[in-house]
Amino acid sequence: MSVRKRTWKAAEGVEKTAWVVNYTDQAGKRRLKTFDKKKAADDFDATVRNEVQAGIHTPDRASVTVGEAGDRWLASCESIGLERTTIDAYRSHLDLHIKPFLGARKLSQLTVPMITDFERKLRDGTETEKPRSAAMVKRVRADLGSLLANAQEEGLVARNVVREVRAKRRRGKERQAERRAKPKLRVGVDIPTPLEIRAIVGVLQGKWRPLFLTVIFTGLRASELRGLRWVNVDLAKRELHVRERADEYNQLGRPKSESGERSIPLPPVVVSALREWKLQCPKTELGLVFPSPVEDVEIIGRDYIVKRGLWPAHIAAGITKIGKDSNGKVTDVAKYPGLHSLRHFFASWCINRKVDGGLELPPKVVQERLGHSTIAMTLDIYGHLFPRHDDSEELAAAEKALLG
Repeated sequence: MSVRKRTWKAAEGVEKTAWVVNYTDQAGKRRLKTFDKKKAADDFDATVRNEVQAGIHTPDRASVTVGEAGDRWLASCESIGLERTTIDAYRSHLDLHIKPFLGARKLSQLTVPMITDFERKLRDGTETEKPRSAAMVKRVRADLGSLLANAQEEGLVARNVVREVRAKRRRGKERQAERRAKPKLRVGVDIPTPLEIRAIVGVLQGKWRPLFLTVIFTGLRASELRGLRWVNVDLAKRELHVRERADEYNQLGRPKSESGERSIPLPPVVVSALREWKLQCPKTELGLVFPSPVEDVEIIGRDYIVKRGLWPAHIAAGITKIGKDSNGKVTDVAKYPGLHSLRHFFASWCINRKVDGGLELPPKVVQERLGHSTIAMTLDIYGHLFPRHDDSEELAAAEKALLG
């Protein structure tokens, strides 16, 4: 390997200079790469020496663009059977966020400063691209890292520069900043209060009573509720088993993570409601607990549950706030418009002290009931809801001992 200076005269008679790196790759093929500045040539020479020695060097001519690598990554995701909704999200991130900035770049040309600049442009926006949220930037960066990891496995690139960016950052500092930017869930704002839940339960009728009682007292995700089958409900043992979920394409499949498969005990009010509902429930091929009322569609839609069941229950119970309807008219709307608010309530009910009407469960049990992959996730979301000891008496005793 060598770095040499090359000088020549252009057609207009002007003398020009460049720096050429001459090397042989791990396959024994001679390669040349030209740079405008000697420092850049020296840096490349040092890098390529290590890569050739390790047998991982990928020349620019043998490399593909980020856009091409992205398409290969999506094909790989499809081949291993990832859910359609997951692949759709990956494709959206690739087409809308990665390709506009990096699509034409060769994988071998990517550098750590280039990735840092890419994140800045996503975050701040450009003349032609709108700024992305911090959460979206994080997701896109993760997808770009997965794209490069797949390219590494296929031998298309030597380095995963996204992983190098992450390694150089103080992950603790970054996580603290994310937590500061994301406000904590508040009872009465994001989480229904026990009195509000009591009011909602009091107005539930027909099929909505067993459905919402199930959500309130099991904390099922919408996808888990929509994919719940009678074979997974054991009324004799008062247990509900989460073993399947329905995606946005109305396809049943296993939960996304191993921790998503779980068993949840059922309180008497839910058991009683489900027993009555089982006698009336329409029979379906899949044996769904809450099937769709729409003809030729077996799995009930999330929007149908929210708009036909949750919102009217809020209005009937008087749990409302001032908002606008679909026509833009100012009116009373549901205070907690999303189905996930009931899952938040279930978490708070598991956490609350028994004297306050809760179950007062340990954090690990709460994690298992919710189906979170880690206890850190449970504590990040709901840690502030766990009861604190009253230190007032201890503080008074310490103050007296100190001051007399």
